Amino acid sequence: MASIKKLNNRKYKITVSNGYRPDGRKICRSKTIQVPKSVAPRGIQQYVAHEAEELERTFRDGYSEQAETPFGEYARRWMARQHHLKPSTVANYRLMLEACCEVIGKIPLCKLRPLTIENLVEQLRQRTTRTGKPLCENTVRKYLSAVSAVLSDAKRNELIAHNPARMVSLPPLERPRQAIPTMEEMRSFLTAAMEEPLVYRVYFFMDLMTAARRGELCALTWADITEHTITISKSRSYVKGMGLVTGTTKNGRARVLSNCELLVSLLNGLRMSYEWNGITVTPQTPVFLNRQGKPLNPDTFSRRIRKVYDRCGLSEQYHLHTLRHFAATLWLQSSISKQVVADALGHGDTAFLERTYCHPQLESKQQAAQKSMQLVQSNTNLINRAKGVEQCLSIW
Repeated sequence: MASIKKLNNRKYKITVSNGYRPDGRKICRSKTIQVPKSVAPRGIQQYVAHEAEELERTFRDGYSEQAETPFGEYARRWMARQHHLKPSTVANYRLMLEACCEVIGKIPLCKLRPLTIENLVEQLRQRTTRTGKPLCENTVRKYLSAVSAVLSDAKRNELIAHNPARMVSLPPLERPRQAIPTMEEMRSFLTAAMEEPLVYRVYFFMDLMTAARRGELCALTWADITEHTITISKSRSYVKGMGLVTGTTKNGRARVLSNCELLVSLLNGLRMSYEWNGITVTPQTPVFLNRQGKPLNPDTFSRRIRKVYDRCGLSEQYHLHTLRHFAATLWLQSSISKQVVADALGHGDTAFLERTYCHPQLESKQQAAQKSMQLVQSNTNLINRAKGVEQCLSIW
């Protein structure tokens, strides 16, 4: 407990004790405060009590969090407490918050207003990427979400009454439509993929057959693969300053996928190629390695597939994740249960699957139109009436 000694009407000495030294003496810290003249006489006691509480918290915990704490300082402390997040997520938060702190880092939490955050958003829109392109609106919103997460934590700890980041008015954001290759385009891609080095060929075919995420395939070891099953339990990503980091899957759960004869044959060929090149393969060896026997960076496959798409003359909208979308669409249109597809993709339920991975292809739309036309043609009375209406209109 803190002891308070009144020195004069507006001057007080606060002493806080925190245990004893080995020789029996108390460990104390004192602070003399001057109550500002802006504080009314009836509020002096409350002001002094608050200062005593803050001094006690600082002495025992090492620091004090209060509304006057600059946003940058509070964001740094908030980052240090995010042990439950994946390393890649923490790294992304850190990069985004560092950029935001260049603008609002020195502003106290209590002085942040929606207008301040709106000015931050405008400055973020003027930033450019490494290629010189301005940040897209979706990326700007990610930066704003990082700021909002910090301010929500400050609100939860009762340092601020409201989260100003949630009061910012943003223009409506049109969700980008995922482009899906046609069957003819996919056949063209598979033909081009056959010309790729074996490690890329196996990766692309495996991605198409399993619809696994990029990092999940990169984290596979030979122990995860049997003649009949593939177990997805880990994910690997590249974190700046840390290199390749292995963590859990996106939802933290493992799943078992079915293996097929073609994929088994491809994987056996890949394993033999490693052994021929002097790379020792054990059950814990990653499946996808470079020529030096080191795990491949997931970004390598994203860059490589773009080159394959370019050779085929396919759309620039296609990327590595397109294979996952195509596989999910193909399964759904083949009348495979939504629950089975959701489980194979690693989703907790079918709601996200239906919102994100249901991409009707042109062939399916043509079949739907054909069905409707057959229904109309089967009704001769309806056709005769339509012809009668057409004749009447021609007379008018």
